[in-house]
Parts: sequence; structure tokens; C-alpha cells
Amino acid sequence: MRRTSLILTIGFVVLLVGLIGLSLFLVPQQTNPAFAAATTFSRDALRGEEAAAAAYLSPELAAYVAANCPDGKASACIEGYIPDEWGGLVDVVYRRSVPQDSGRAWDIQTIATFEKGQGFSGVCIYLRTENPTPSNADGWKITRWAGWISCDVDNKGLDDLRTNPDAPNRAP
Repeated sequence: MRRTSLILTIGFVVLLVGLIGLSLFLVPQQTNPAFAAATTFSRDALRGEEAAAAAYLSPELAAYVAANCPDGKASACIEGYIPDEWGGLVDVVYRRSVPQDSGRAWDIQTIATFEKGQGFSGVCIYLRTENPTPSNADGWKITRWAGWISCDVDNKGLDDLRTNPDAPNRAP
């Protein structure tokens, strides 16, 4: 009887460790450096933390921002997309993504929630992150964005925002 209990206990522990390992392998979303870069950039830009947000811009997107955004700031461009009636930012979370270029790029959708008006449905944001050497976790840069629109409107999904050249607030 004791031996059977010991075998069952060991088997249960091995099964539990295996399930935890499998879940860590299958659900790494927030720990992926590309996704973390997209989420952090979105949050920093929406909070007006320009220095932090600018650090995530690729040279090409930084040049676009300098030429096309008020005061040459990404956060100023993005602030212009968000109506005052939505209130302040609550948070930004990762939603979904599509790998590109053998993992050297990701098309990512994040969702922002605001205090008023866009709490439950959120604000849909598309960001493309690229890193020529994905093993360098700090190398992920934002190369394109679109959206920053209510998730209640048509054409706000990841496929629409990433492939439509006329997507709202597309840069560049």
C-alpha cells in the first residue's frame, strides 16, 4: 500500500511539473521581447513619455515622426488620435500577432483601455516590430503603426490594420 502511494505521488508531481512546463512553452505571449516592445511603446506613447517611447522607434519611423508629427514627437502624433472624451489611459495589453520574415519581424495588435468610453471594447493598435538579430532581446524596434481607433468600428482587426494602405493613422 505504501509503495503504491509513493508511486502515485511521484507520478502526480511529474505530471504537474510537465503541465507547468508545457503551459510556459505554449503561453509565452507577454514574455516575448517583440510583444513587450510593442506593448511598452504603446503605453509610453499614450502616457506622453516621449523619451521612453522614442527609444523603440526604428530610424525610418523616427525620421517619419520628425517630419510629420507635432514637435517631431511620436507621443504628440498619437495623442492627436485619441479624443479627450475617452479620458486617461488605463492600460495597454497584447492581443495577437503574426510572425513575419522568419521571426525577424512581428505584426502585433495591442489593445488600450481608457477611463471613459473605451473601457470594455478598447482601442485597437497595430504595430510592426522588427529585429535583424532576434536573439538580441533589446533590438526590437517599431517600424510601422496604424489604428489607435475604437475597436467598435469596422476594419479594426489586425489583418485590416496591417495590410490596408489606407488604414487609419498609418505611419509610414
